[in-house]
Amino acid sequence: MVTTMTIMTRRRGNSRANKAAESGFSLIEVVISMTVLTVGLVSLLGVFALAMSSTQTSQQDMIAKQLANEAYESVVTARNTSQMNWDQINNVNTVSPFCQNTSPCGIFLVGMQPIDNAGVDGIFGTADDAAAGEEQLQDPGPDGVFQTADDTFIPLTGYQRQITISPLYDSGNNLISSLRSITITVQYTTAQAKTQKTYVLNSFISQFQ
Repeated sequence: MVTTMTIMTRRRGNSRANKAAESGFSLIEVVISMTVLTVGLVSLLGVFALAMSSTQTSQQDMIAKQLANEAYESVVTARNTSQMNWDQINNVNTVSPFCQNTSPCGIFLVGMQPIDNAGVDGIFGTADDAAAGEEQLQDPGPDGVFQTADDTFIPLTGYQRQITISPLYDSGNNLISSLRSITITVQYTTAQAKTQKTYVLNSFISQFQ
């Protein structure tokens, strides 16, 4: 009798354990799992959106860098070809002692300027640029070849550029008359960015080639 009761008790215990194992996930476990999965997917989508935004603004960042480089190269080229003298490589209305011969001196405009083509002098950032009209960036189009029918032109209305030329001093605070600092700042806006972006190129220019 004892043996029979013991067997029945064991069978009942096993039956309860089997039912617990077969019952599956509870509702609260399913909700928690879905919440964790949702948080993970939202985070992944945020990273994907950030990557897409960076990709879309990379072209504008490259244009800003190109605009700064072309301005610096035009100054160096003008110096190398003796198109302008050392006094002219200053911002307008620069006065002595930063001018060696004539005071005031300098041909580069002060402050942010629209991106215009180089004027008659062939130098960016001077007074005659306004008459040359807005500069446009030429893209080769789908065929990848410039000067063909499918070329596109990108207006640079959202860009501004400033050329700042500053004197340099040695460790004894004496003016270095044959060397100057050039800082070219390009400001631009993108469709994705809510604030203005800035690219800065810092370099030097010597009186001598």
